[in-house]
Amino acid sequence: MILERDERGVSIAVTHVLTVGITAILISGLLIAGSSLLETEQERSTESALETIGERLASEIAAVDQTTEPSDTVRVNTSHPRTVSGSGYRVALADGSTCTGYPLVDTEPCVILEADGEDVTVAVPLAVDSGVDTSVEVRGGTIEITRRASGDLTLEDYP
Repeated sequence: MILERDERGVSIAVTHVLTVGITAILISGLLIAGSSLLETEQERSTESALETIGERLASEIAAVDQTTEPSDTVRVNTSHPRTVSGSGYRVALADGSTCTGYPLVDTEPCVILEADGEDVTVAVPLAVDSGVDTSVEVRGGTIEITRRASGDLTLEDYP
């Protein structure tokens, strides 16, 4: 008696292995695409929040510049969020070519905001007649806007 080779059960096992493998590849592809989408949305959210804070701060600095005499020494405390999208941020005043390197900023000086946890930097135009101190960088939160007797505007961390 000669027995023939029976391969009927093999096709079920091969089909099952292929189905599980293809499903695993598709699910991992969806997870990778979803995580990159979330990362992009977080960067957009951070950029939008920094722009909003920068516009508020720029208007507060302009108000200090317009309502005081150049020889006055004035300090104004402004309150802003300490964090943006779960990370801190830094604020600095800039002028010259530093400001013109950003999109939609063709004036000088400007306010530059930079997030700590992400690679997001935003510049907001600043409409002031006085000079600005570009050597100071402050943390987000309560910021002190100072107009010195020399006429320069500067930012300081609120103690």
